[in-house]
Amino acid sequence: MSNIVILGAQWGDEGKGKLVDLLADRFDLIVRYQGGHNAGHTILIGDRKFVLRLVPSGILHPGKTAVIGNGLVIDPLALWEETEQLRAAGIDVDNQLKISNRAHVILTTHRLVEKISETLPGRVAIGTTLRGIGPTYEDKAGRRGIRMADLLDRDYFPGAVRQLIEDHVTRARAFGVEDNINADEIVAKYSEAAEKLRPLVCDTAVLLKNAMDSGKNLLFEGAQGTMLDLDNGTYPFVTSSSACAGGASTGTGVPPTKLDAIIGISKAYITRVGGGPFPTEALDDQGDLIRNRGHEFGSVTGRPRRCGWFDVPLLKYSAMLNGFETMVVTKLDVLDELAEIPVCVGYRVRGTVSTEMPATVRELAWAEPVYEVLPGWQSKTEGISDWDSLPAAAKAYVQFLEKCTGVEAGCVSTGPERTQTVVRSGSRFAAITGA
Repeated sequence: MSNIVILGAQWGDEGKGKLVDLLADRFDLIVRYQGGHNAGHTILIGDRKFVLRLVPSGILHPGKTAVIGNGLVIDPLALWEETEQLRAAGIDVDNQLKISNRAHVILTTHRLVEKISETLPGRVAIGTTLRGIGPTYEDKAGRRGIRMADLLDRDYFPGAVRQLIEDHVTRARAFGVEDNINADEIVAKYSEAAEKLRPLVCDTAVLLKNAMDSGKNLLFEGAQGTMLDLDNGTYPFVTSSSACAGGASTGTGVPPTKLDAIIGISKAYITRVGGGPFPTEALDDQGDLIRNRGHEFGSVTGRPRRCGWFDVPLLKYSAMLNGFETMVVTKLDVLDELAEIPVCVGYRVRGTVSTEMPATVRELAWAEPVYEVLPGWQSKTEGISDWDSLPAAAKAYVQFLEKCTGVEAGCVSTGPERTQTVVRSGSRFAAITGA
């Protein structure tokens, strides 16, 4: 076995949580490396549903260690609530969860700061979840943030947090944003959460090194998707962290040389949440059908997702950035009712057709998708777990995506549960994962 990175190849919500849950039994530690509690992974196990926001989904497997890496930003109050819900469900959180002492802390006032950029007239609204994720990363980059180790320092934390709160409130007042902030209350609540979380916090980089030195295998779990990566995504309509494969190293302290394989996750179509260009968006009944059949509503926010057709140039760009040669195609069953399925194979920008990803959102907004239309299968694929049992047109669709992107579809998901999965024998995916 080896150390493997699982990441989203589109704009997020591709089904990473299911795959991590499917593979977790084959690994010793499951490690989350970026993002915050704006990202949610929904896991179905029988009739039980788990929505995990910060805690890696591998924690649902007894005996596995789930690690929250230094690349995350953490709301201690939200994390404590999530751990309590897991305890109530019988999960051994106290022995299975570890939290980096270098992860940054989201304060109540970070949400206040976020309102400035998202709600004031004349500013570009990114469509964030208003959970304070972006402003916390801003403070991290500005070298004024508070880390989990600071939160646990009883002498240092109260003074440091008051200073940062004052900075945030001053900014809010300057823009006329109501604050109603009680610094004493924040200090008290966060100090209480710190004591509750203290036993779980450690130097996770050392933990991971020791685990690898002893021969244990690591599964790295990304949040969001490649096209939301701060450097390589559709900037500025992106998240504030590194959602690409490189983030697995910087967000955990594990050297890149220790990462053995990357697996991309892609829906059989594509979705996006929030603002930003979306060339293949289906603004018609077909888009509504996909949304309803795919239950395309945010697991954390409940917001309806924008839905559209598979985008080949986008997937090729994602594969190039991350270096994955095999992918998991999820939600194939959502397309079961369609008589025809368009696939975007290129962009026409100002009269020229290209398969390259434009560098600016302005160019991408101008891009007219060039489609090839494939026949649908109009029969049920939900729950099928054998490649040969899929309808011929469904197999042809998956093979067309492989041909156009140059990436093997080694695994196909036909439903939300663990058992509703096709692993293609002889595939690179099977070889990498041992599935």
